[in-house]
This record gives sequence, structure tokens and C-alpha cells, in this order.
Amino acid sequence: MKYDFTLMVDIQEMAVWTVLNWRFLRLEQIEMKYGQLAGNLPPARRTLETCLNRLEVRGLIARSTGDTDFEALYDLLGELYVVPLSESLPLKLAAFGKLLLDGVPFSKARELFRKDLPNEREAQVLALSRQVLLSTAELIKCAEVGATDVSTDEKLMDVLIDNDYTTSDSLPFEMLEAKQRTPITMAVANLYLRKQIVFERG
Repeated sequence: MKYDFTLMVDIQEMAVWTVLNWRFLRLEQIEMKYGQLAGNLPPARRTLETCLNRLEVRGLIARSTGDTDFEALYDLLGELYVVPLSESLPLKLAAFGKLLLDGVPFSKARELFRKDLPNEREAQVLALSRQVLLSTAELIKCAEVGATDVSTDEKLMDVLIDNDYTTSDSLPFEMLEAKQRTPITMAVANLYLRKQIVFERG
């Protein structure tokens, strides 16, 4: 049996990943939060930028650029696929029990069962992404044309490819001018920050 140790995350990289987990941060925010953790770590073997590059190559983090915060957010999310997290009661009960065993106070552990009520746009994102794996740009396209049923490949293609020049690669650019770009992108971001979804790369 062979192990590829180049894929392993060391303590320094784990600290950087922890800083970014369930967050959207600017570089200066990452530097500040990582600096707060660094004092409790062994001496750094590499720069923060090198750690970020290594994590990005492995698909553990993603980064983007833009003239505004929203442009950078869309650049980040547009091509990422949205995966709703399970709302399974057995999984929640198991997680609840583990938290209690780990010494988490009951009042904190019960937050796991607090109902998270999505707004209209967030509910729309969840309803579509539970039918099929969709990127943020594809979710915007669905919202733009009012699609609610994308449960088959044929239905999905009818929604996404409605002309002769649209492709999966061009769709994120086409959605730059879509009216639904802002509300759907913000809905996706809010669901992620509230730990209702995770992302996958295409």
C-alpha cells in the first residue's frame, strides 16, 4: 500500500484552513486571524501565502478577485457547486450526543436542533439544489427564467442551454448581467455562512 504524503495537511496548513472554514475573508483578515493562532503553533515552516497556495491546489479553499466585495464574492461562488447538508434526524441526534460527550454544554448543543428558516431566495436555492448538482451561476439562470423543476437532464438542459452560444463555461460570464445575480449569490453565501450548504468544484 502506498501513501501520498504530499496530500497531507500539516499543523500550519490546518491552522490556515481553520481560519477560513465557514468564512469569506479578505487576505488582510486571514493574516490577522492566522497571526492570533500562530503564537500557539510550532515555528512556521513556510509563508502564509505558500500555505494558501497549497490548500487551494488541493481544493480545500478557493480564492477570487474583484473590484468590489460583491464582484469578488461572485467570482468565488459562480462556478462552485452547491450541496445542501443533510437534515437527517438520526445524524443530528448522533452529532448532539457526540457534543455532549465532548463536554459541550447542553445549551450550546441544543442549537443543533434550532430550526433555521430560510428566506424566499434561500429556500429557492435549496429546493433547486436538492434536485440536481448546480453551480451558483446555474442557480442564477434557473431563477432568471423561473424554473422550479430541473429533476431530469432534459429539463435542466432546457433551462440552462436556451440558445446556440451558451455553454457551461460561458454561463458564469453570461450571468454577470442577470437581474437575479445579486439575490441568488447572496442567498448562497448566507446559506454557507449558516452551515446549510457546502461547495464542490466542477
